[in-house]
Amino acid sequence: MMPQTMTIKENPAKQGRMANLELLRCVAMMMVIVLHYLGKGGLLADLTRENLGGGEMAAWLLESFCIVAVNVYMFISGYFLSMSSFKLSRLIQLWLQVWVYSVGFGLAGALSGVLTGVDFDAHYILTLIFPISMGHYWFMTAYVFLYLLFPFLGMAVQRMTRQQLQAAVGLLLFTFCILKSVLPVRLELDGQGYDCLWYICVFMAAAYVRRFGVPVLQKKGAGAVMYAGCCLLAFGGTFLLRYLYLRTGSLGRMIQMCLDYNHVLPFLASVGLFGLFSNIHVRGTWAGIISRVAPYTLGIYLLHENLGIRYAWQKWLGADKAAEAMSQGGILAAGRMAAWTAFAVVCVFVCGILVDVVRKWLFGILHKGLLHVGAYKGLVAGIEKTDEYFRVKGNA
Repeated sequence: MMPQTMTIKENPAKQGRMANLELLRCVAMMMVIVLHYLGKGGLLADLTRENLGGGEMAAWLLESFCIVAVNVYMFISGYFLSMSSFKLSRLIQLWLQVWVYSVGFGLAGALSGVLTGVDFDAHYILTLIFPISMGHYWFMTAYVFLYLLFPFLGMAVQRMTRQQLQAAVGLLLFTFCILKSVLPVRLELDGQGYDCLWYICVFMAAAYVRRFGVPVLQKKGAGAVMYAGCCLLAFGGTFLLRYLYLRTGSLGRMIQMCLDYNHVLPFLASVGLFGLFSNIHVRGTWAGIISRVAPYTLGIYLLHENLGIRYAWQKWLGADKAAEAMSQGGILAAGRMAAWTAFAVVCVFVCGILVDVVRKWLFGILHKGLLHVGAYKGLVAGIEKTDEYFRVKGNA
């Protein structure tokens, strides 16, 4: 048996949910909201402009510190999934959750007149009905495809030696992360981290950390330095590319390259943030609250990124006022932008949690009622049998 050293000392099988990583999951989702508020709220100034004010610079700095969010969320998933078994029940529940949000809020947004930014046409309807295949939520499309590959990836990871896993992770990161980070061109097949291939890379990296650990991540303060340093470098690299563009007129397509999800700086920053939270101890009442809230965070994403309201909620929560404040310039502009952003994050986070609590409650009632139907009961039994099959085979 190969030794399996975990970055986190607590045994998840004995401790249940790890409150520190569940807290990180919540923080990552808050960062996602920040990214969508800044980007879709029109608060990120065009980097090809000559002059940027203090508030506009602050918005890009905040973007640089939050760009790790999606990588962090997937890293946490990979950390836990890599040592667990494939569950057909989990895949079906996930698909149903996405479908209900897609259709429910997509139609509600269109029929209520809230819908902006997209047309209510046949393509829109198809996107609501087939959210995974039509890419309604790009992250969920990538995640579901990754989970479909999990029976192969998970079993491979659990059987690979340290050297084999190091080589596999190294090759993946070189191909899909390092190469694009050093070349002064946009590669034709570079998905910028918006695809399943990149999240296979993140999954494998998280699997390595879970099985064998990374000593530097266990050192107190190292994760914080790694996170902050890489985020600042990503911000500096972005404005260096902007400077070169303004002086030469070249590299226009690459100005935001350092803020791509699959760039080495956001990736290392996400690993650093994971290491930072790995060494945080959350106990008592707060641990219980966080562990109860964290499972509902996916609902926050499915709600505020639904096509029906995707380009509307930012205005409801003051994005236009934040933009007006930023146009005035000065330090106060940055403060007002940050205040409006924080207000939006709290509102969306709380609303998303409450909506998903209701969704899960309704799912529970429906499930209990359908268990009295013979066909449904037989289907559930078949799914449970499939889960058991993969569990046995995965641990053989």
